[in-house]
Order: sequence, then structure tokens, then C-alpha cells
Amino acid sequence: MKLDCAHCPVRDSAACSALSDAERKQLARAGRHRTFERGETVFHAGDDNDRCATLTSGLLKITRSEPDGAERILSLVHPAGFAGEMFAPVLHHDVVALTDSSLCLFARSDYEAAMERHPALAKALLRRSAQDLYEARTQIALDAKRGAQAKVANLLVALAKAASHSPCHAAERFDLPLTRGEMGQLLGLTIETVSRQLTRLEKDGLIEKSGARGILVKDPARLTALAEG
Repeated sequence: MKLDCAHCPVRDSAACSALSDAERKQLARAGRHRTFERGETVFHAGDDNDRCATLTSGLLKITRSEPDGAERILSLVHPAGFAGEMFAPVLHHDVVALTDSSLCLFARSDYEAAMERHPALAKALLRRSAQDLYEARTQIALDAKRGAQAKVANLLVALAKAASHSPCHAAERFDLPLTRGEMGQLLGLTIETVSRQLTRLEKDGLIEKSGARGILVKDPARLTALAEG
């Protein structure tokens, strides 16, 4: 399906926002829109690295397989995020849809050509990569000090922001796109610990659970303060 940049929900936040309308239309002609269902693999580790993508809605996980066959979640890709390894001949990680997701898919060669034609796009992608690296390093440093409750609170804050259509406000209600096990993998906690911390946050009045996945953030200020502490 052809790209419709005029109605793209991340047109003002993705790397392509650095382009003029005419430049964006030129880039759009090289890409296509595709949806992936929850659990569907977008990129497979070991495949030729010939595609890249911008996530327009949904949530992706980047994973690797351990020697014992277990899956390890390395990071999440939120809307406006970039998925792909621009400078590697072969993909190193699986990229899997955690929820029904929509992406702008490009041939890697076309995207690289666009960056050469439009330095603003290359700079925007470099800035995003640098920001992602900074946030990842900051997260690692904070997680070394955070307790289990703060780790779970921090993830809930991130998921609430990702579920919102507003750049200024996090979503008040959202469905958890991760299972308790996936949350544990990402945070380095057991399933039991994740469940206990969610229950504790509910008892403390910060959230309210609804069914298996529904979350209502009742006290966003306290939840954010706990996540940052």
C-alpha cells in the first residue's frame, strides 16, 4: 500500500519530519505501508539486511536468541521509532510486533539514497540514534540503582506515553502490550516479581488493573515520581 504522509500519525516526530513536503513525497514514493499482527516477525535475525522501517503505530520488540534457545528482549520500538540496521550486511536481531503495528517499509538502498540526497534526513536519523543510545545508557545506569517497583513503574510510564496520540500527555488508559513474562525479560525480573509489583502499585492507588491487560493510571504524578526515583 502506498504511503499517505498527509495523514501519518508520526509525521511531526519521525526522522522524515526534517524534510520539506516535496522531499517527503519523494521519499514516500520509495516506500510502502504495511501492517503486522501481534506476534508477527518484521525482521528475522540472519536475513540479508535489505529493509528498514519507521513505526507509525503499535509497538515492536527487538530480541535475540540465547545459546539455550531462550528469547531475550533487548529493547522496544515506540511509534516514530526507526527499525533496521543501516550499516550491517546481515540482521543481528529479530524485530517482532508486540501489538498490531503499522510501518513505513523501505528498501535499505532507497533509504540510504534518500539520506544522500537529503542531508537533513541523515542528520535527523543520526540525532535519533544518538538520543536512543543516550537513553539506553541512562536506563542501564538507573536500573542498576532502581528497585523492582521503580523498574515496573518506569515501564508503565513509557507504555502510557507510547499509547497516547498526544505528544504532551500520556494515555490514561491502555492495554499492556507485554505479558508478565516479557516485562520480566525486559526488566531483569521474574514473572512473580512483576505481578507482585503491579499488585502493589494498584494497592497504593497509582494504577488500577482491568482484566488481564487493561491499565488505568490513577495517579500519573506519583507513578512518574516513583519511576524516576
